[in-house]
Amino acid sequence: MDWGRAKSVLILAFLLLNIVLAYQLWTDIREQLNANVNLKDLQPETLSVMQQKNIQLGATASIPDETPKLKDLTYRITALPEDDEREELPEPVDSKIIFSEKELLKQLGGIIPDLELYAFDPAASEDGVFVLYRMVDGRPMYDVELKLYYRNQKIEAYSQKRVELSQTDEAKEQTVLPASRAIGPLITNYLPNGTTIKEIRLGYHGQIFDSETQVAAPAWRVLPEEGKPYFVHAISGEVFSEKDHAQTGEDDREEGERTGQE
Repeated sequence: MDWGRAKSVLILAFLLLNIVLAYQLWTDIREQLNANVNLKDLQPETLSVMQQKNIQLGATASIPDETPKLKDLTYRITALPEDDEREELPEPVDSKIIFSEKELLKQLGGIIPDLELYAFDPAASEDGVFVLYRMVDGRPMYDVELKLYYRNQKIEAYSQKRVELSQTDEAKEQTVLPASRAIGPLITNYLPNGTTIKEIRLGYHGQIFDSETQVAAPAWRVLPEEGKPYFVHAISGEVFSEKDHAQTGEDDREEGERTGQE
């Protein structure tokens, strides 16, 4: 046996192992630093509750620092599909076009009305369904969805809610609450133990009423890794969940408070 060569191989192996371990340590430290940056603007009380309830930001989640001036949107619903109502496409198309706005419009722009007004939301999509939202000045209307149903890498059908925005001078622009402040009550009173926050994003949301005219307010959407999204009114700070289209958020509050006491 060539002991000199064997010794060199062992030294090289240990060197490579040290490099791998050092890289892993650096990655862990970097992730921790990024997490600290994301959480630095939260109130100490909120951070304490997060620790007690084991609530975390996901690996790709961050707390936005934008505070633009926005106003309520007034709109009229022009198309509202029933639950599970689908429009089958004349011919299925490749699902990969969802990742290219140009290709999406080319393939489906002549079939789906106003497709250019909607934008893909990867965070809200799930297996078998691509979710797109009606956009206003680059921000999503979370109550106005376009769903593309796919199977075997082919988009086969869609369902679409369509609205017509109304021009009104009644709504006044107001500076929105910072996300770091807005999500504090949500974390304290609503989110269950062990929640991992997938995304926090500013858009528009409002309860749907049996009326021709609807209103959507600026809102922070907080999307957990599991379960339905929560919304925080970006002006008043009121918290409500997706099911608040039909009822208030009182049940969510009670559930969250009970969970937090466990």
